[in-house]
Amino acid sequence: MVVVAVASNGDDAVRRAAELGPDVSLVDIDLGGESGFDVVRRLTHETGLEPATVILISTHAEDDYAELISASPVAGFLPKTRLSALAIREVLGRTP
Repeated sequence: MVVVAVASNGDDAVRRAAELGPDVSLVDIDLGGESGFDVVRRLTHETGLEPATVILISTHAEDDYAELISASPVAGFLPKTRLSALAIREVLGRTP
């Protein structure tokens, strides 16, 4: 996997996603002053990214946000401790 961009806030994420059209977008749930859930909604509505290509990540347990994750337009969730290319492929339903 190749990282094509890193964004420091929601506006930057939306701008870069629109420019680059990444195959996969990882969005942290806790972005300081912004909600990762809000950023995901913006990414899928404003850039045309398919929800099936967006994965939420966090240092928090999935149980902490289970309802919000399931209501969010994303492919799934990965805790940062499990974040790897293989785990990303598994969430997306792609084999290595």
